[in-house]
Amino acid sequence: MTDVTLPVVDLDTFLSASPDSEVFTKECKKAADALVSYGALLLHDSRVSEEDNSTFLDLIEDYFAQSETALKEDERPELGYQVGVTLENTEKPKCAVDEPCLKVIARLDPAERPLDITAHSPDPKCRFFWKMSEKPPYETNYPSLNAPNVVPKAEDIRERWTPIMEKWGNSMKTAVENLAEMAAIGLGLPRETFKEAGRYGPHLLAPTASDLTKYGQKDTILAGFHTDLNFLTIHGRSRYPGLNIWARNTGKRIPVKFPPTGRYLLVQAGKQLEHLSGGLVRAGFHEVVVNDATLKAIERRKMENPDRPLIRISSTFFWHLSSDYNLAPIPALQQKARDIRADTINLGKVDLDEEALYEPMAVGQQVQNELRHIALMA
Repeated sequence: MTDVTLPVVDLDTFLSASPDSEVFTKECKKAADALVSYGALLLHDSRVSEEDNSTFLDLIEDYFAQSETALKEDERPELGYQVGVTLENTEKPKCAVDEPCLKVIARLDPAERPLDITAHSPDPKCRFFWKMSEKPPYETNYPSLNAPNVVPKAEDIRERWTPIMEKWGNSMKTAVENLAEMAAIGLGLPRETFKEAGRYGPHLLAPTASDLTKYGQKDTILAGFHTDLNFLTIHGRSRYPGLNIWARNTGKRIPVKFPPTGRYLLVQAGKQLEHLSGGLVRAGFHEVVVNDATLKAIERRKMENPDRPLIRISSTFFWHLSSDYNLAPIPALQQKARDIRADTINLGKVDLDEEALYEPMAVGQQVQNELRHIALMA
C-alpha cells in the first residue's frame, strides 16, 4: 500500500476566474492530467454542504435499516435494477470472471493486489438507484435505462425522501458537470463537449449500503475489484473508510482519504470516458473492503452514536452520457493515447496490453453489455 495522495482540483477557481486567465487554464489542465494519470481526483467545491451530505447519509441509513420484506417492495429486477433497490448478494464484481481484468490483477505487485475475488460471491452490499435525468425531447431507444423513479413505500421515509435525494443529488450533479467542462478544456476540446453529450444521460444518485453488524469483519469484501460503466462517478464523504483505488500511473493501491475538514468530493473516471477518449483516460479500478480504519470508525460510531444503525453508506453519483449518443473515440484523444502507449513501450516500461478496441456503439448498448457482465440484466 502507498501513501500517494490524489491531486486536488479547485472548482472554485474554474467558477470565479476569467476563462482567458492563466489560472483558469492551469486548473483545467490539472483536472485533465489527473484523470489521464490517476483516473481519479479530489474536487474542492465551496458550494457543497457537509450538512446536506450528513442528512443524506442519515436518510439512507434509516432506509436500509428496514426489513428485507419492506425493501423488496422497492425492487425492479425487470428493469435491470436501474431504478429502486438492489439487495445484497445480487451484483457480481465483473473482475471475478473477466479475463482482461484478471490480467490487470496478475500484473500488480502481490503486495498491491486487491483482496482475492476469484472465488468471491456477489457483493454483500445493497444499492438504491435514484434517477437525476432530464427527459430527452425525443423517443429513446433505451426506455428501461430511462424508467421513472421508485419512491420508497415506508411512510416515515417516503415523506423525507424526494427533497433530500434531490438536494444532495443536484449538489453532486452540478459539481461533476462542471468538472466535465474542465476536463474537456484541459484535453483541448470545446468546453461543452462532454456536458452536452451527457445532457440527457440517465444519471443516478446511487448510494450503496453495507450492514457492518453482518459484514464488519476485517478483510470482508464489500464491493469487489471493478471499474464503473458510466462516464464519471462522484462521491461525498463516507462515515467509514475502506475505499481503495488503483492509479494508472503507479500500479499502487491507494486508500482514499478525504482531507479531515472542508468541502471535497471524490471523482473517478468510468468506462464511457475511457471509450470516448480512445483509452487516453482509463476507467479507474477500485474496491471497498473492511480494513483497520473501518474497524476504528465502527468503534467510534458505536460510542458516539449508539442509537444509529451500523451501516456503511457510500454517497455515490453516476454521471452518464445520453443513452442514444453514439459512443466512438474522439480521434485527437485516441491519437494521444496511442502516442503515450508507444512512448511507454519505447522506454521499456511494461505495457504489454494489446491495444484495446473501442467499437462505435450507442451508449445504451454499452450500458446493457456491462450490466449483463455484473448479473443485473438478463
